[in-house]
Amino acid sequence: MLGRLVANPWIRLGLLVIVLACCGYGLYVEWPQVQQGLLRLHWYAVAGSAIAAAAGAGCTMLAWRALLADLGSKLPVRSAIKINFLAQLAKYVPGAVWSFAAQVELGHDQQVPRRRGAASVAIALAVTVGVGLGIAAISLPLASASAARHFIWVLAFIPVIALCLWPPVLGWLLDRALKLFRQQPLEQRPTGRGLGIAVAWTAAGWGLLGLQVWCIAADITGRGTHVLLLSIGAYAFATSAGLLLIVFPSGIGARELILVAALAPVMPRATAIVIALMARVVTTASDLAWGGTALALRRAARRGKHRRTAQERVPGNIQVPVQAELPGQPEPLG
Repeated sequence: MLGRLVANPWIRLGLLVIVLACCGYGLYVEWPQVQQGLLRLHWYAVAGSAIAAAAGAGCTMLAWRALLADLGSKLPVRSAIKINFLAQLAKYVPGAVWSFAAQVELGHDQQVPRRRGAASVAIALAVTVGVGLGIAAISLPLASASAARHFIWVLAFIPVIALCLWPPVLGWLLDRALKLFRQQPLEQRPTGRGLGIAVAWTAAGWGLLGLQVWCIAADITGRGTHVLLLSIGAYAFATSAGLLLIVFPSGIGARELILVAALAPVMPRATAIVIALMARVVTTASDLAWGGTALALRRAARRGKHRRTAQERVPGNIQVPVQAELPGQPEPLG
């Protein structure tokens, strides 16, 4: 019943409207302080935040590429960029499957079997959420005593996350999921080495995405490194939770509410709202920039393919194979 309710487009739209209304009301109430915070922002803080967001997204893409290679399909970086970042634009469309389906289909265009592509995306999502919650569970309690009191319960997720990402358990879970959908098991199961590389890239990505928030938070609060751990942990927690709330496109609204709640114990609520708003703006700009890059690479590849096809059709470019010289065959006279 819950699955049918979540799949209902009107219910999903209603939930999105409710969350956005809550965000809008909070912004309206705190607007004078929020406006002051926005005016205190410097351009170099926003630029640094944008660079960190783009770099973090790149690390996430490399983590997915490592997982796909571990399952048997190694892609060039250019191809991985085209597949991943074009598909990421679909996450802004209401619905839970558009980005997932787009990444699988774009990968199939690059000779990645659909079953393997779907498994790689599912594992990448599990690694992203798992590592994000793990980073939040470690960094938030270390950030401040107030944050520890509010989020110490997140520590309970660490053993569950570690168990689910252990290769034998993860392989068994994948086989069960494929069997549920009446699919054959994967030709190759994820290995410890492949998962280790993906976890490393994902952790680097979360660190950079946390720096994205820190650039804004440090500029507004003037507290420098004192809010670094808080920024990383709060953003990892809010985004991981937002990814689990699949009814919201790209976690819009829900992620901002969670991020404000995570930052509010150690800073004014209006300041937390400014940080959450700017994080959304910078993240969206990063997605659009990467999506534009992926589209440009895709068009360049198509033009190159058409050019090679046209050259092969020109009669003057037809190559005649040279007959191999047989042993003992006399050489032609000069």
